[in-house]
Amino acid sequence: MSDFHTLSLSDLAGLLQAGEVSSQQLTEYFLARIKQYDDQLNSFITVAEQQAMQAAEAADVRLKNGHTDALCGVPFAHKDIFCSEGLRTSCGSKMLDNFISPYDATVVHQLKQAGAVMLGKTNMDEFAMGSSNETSYYGVVRNPWNLDCVPGGSSGGSAASVAARIIPAATGTDTGGSIRQPAALCGITGIKPTYGTVSRYGMIAFASSLDQAGPMAQSAEDCALLLNVMTGFDEKDSTSLERDKEDYTHALNLPLRGLRIGLPKEFFAEGMNVAVDAVIQQALQQYKAMGAELVDIELPNSHLSVPVYYVVAPAECSANLSRFDGVRYGYRCEHPENLTDLYERSRGEGFGAEVKRRIMVGTYALSAGYYDAYYLKAQQLRHLISDDFKQAFETVDVIMGPTTPGTAFRIGEKSDDPISMYLSDIYTIAVNLAGLPGMSIPAGFANNMPVGLQIIGNYFDESRLLNVAHQYQQGTDWHMRIPKGFE
Repeated sequence: MSDFHTLSLSDLAGLLQAGEVSSQQLTEYFLARIKQYDDQLNSFITVAEQQAMQAAEAADVRLKNGHTDALCGVPFAHKDIFCSEGLRTSCGSKMLDNFISPYDATVVHQLKQAGAVMLGKTNMDEFAMGSSNETSYYGVVRNPWNLDCVPGGSSGGSAASVAARIIPAATGTDTGGSIRQPAALCGITGIKPTYGTVSRYGMIAFASSLDQAGPMAQSAEDCALLLNVMTGFDEKDSTSLERDKEDYTHALNLPLRGLRIGLPKEFFAEGMNVAVDAVIQQALQQYKAMGAELVDIELPNSHLSVPVYYVVAPAECSANLSRFDGVRYGYRCEHPENLTDLYERSRGEGFGAEVKRRIMVGTYALSAGYYDAYYLKAQQLRHLISDDFKQAFETVDVIMGPTTPGTAFRIGEKSDDPISMYLSDIYTIAVNLAGLPGMSIPAGFANNMPVGLQIIGNYFDESRLLNVAHQYQQGTDWHMRIPKGFE
């Protein structure tokens, strides 16, 4: 078979379990696709060919011995923010270009234990700071739907590689929309779970109270299979929640009759592209046809989410990134004259412009005399944003709207305008501030580029989100479309 790339992760898992294909065959097939197409996309930082083939060989032995884990033998990739033993973990930065991790992140360990085969590490915005994948030390990632456009960020490498079908699935992280926004711009499915349901241990921190790992794949069903493995309590992570494991596939086929969908007026206000709005409205009508009820709601403090985020996230980043000082590991400047020179030049040469900008903003917000005026005030407003969602979920089951205000923009278009860049996450940031689960699914095209529909749920309501997404995908084929040139 020469078209494995057209199949979903779930389909590939079925073939492996039935013995119709081996993990080694699939791994060779997708490694060949990476070799063939990734020069156009720049979606990978590291391709781990040797390790992948060894893992595939081990998976085939497990399958032969009757191993029934759904992901056993399935190829995928990790965003290069997860520490992977014996492999470079760069976080898209010169600062960690030479860092070989001595251990596995919990998410890496979980997928390894399940028998999934990691093909490599995907490109990303430096230290996950960006909305376009243009801040990576390893160069810009390109959108497979239009190579002159960005794929979104910070998980742009994961999104682009899944969209181009050079891998079946990938992990991502979402601090302010970094799974959902690139999923929308590249036409794939991505979910950010409730904060604390996926371990952050070994995931290099950007903003600790916001960062959350999640899966990126072709369909909601694929994401459910990945989430089954990725979630769970981890004693190594102080923010990990003690909850029983859940099977996120059990509710996929439930009917949607009676589902109450909240439509925040703030998500459909001025600033959204007219063509994007038309696509979202059409998707909402399809939900109505499936028996769902559309309910107008308000999230009155959602307009504060961007300014609140850009105080809280940089403040936490300035604390987290202080560990990269040229002393213990990572980039070190040449011939430092003294300790101060070592710190200044190692950080000055090792970090890119956007990272430096956020460190400076965050350090300022936390400094004496400004802490109360900025950071404390931002945390108070964060509670108001969270309260808006709590109130909304008293009357609706899920909230829907656009994932992004427009489609993918051209490379370089917003590079000199950080504010405009930050506003591309305007619909996603509030979900992180509240710690809620949210996902983006392909809903159509505007100006020949993908449009994402965002679905937001109440705490721990991932099963419902995946059900709502899966039912839509049963009646549409947007998630099955493959960009021209990558078929």
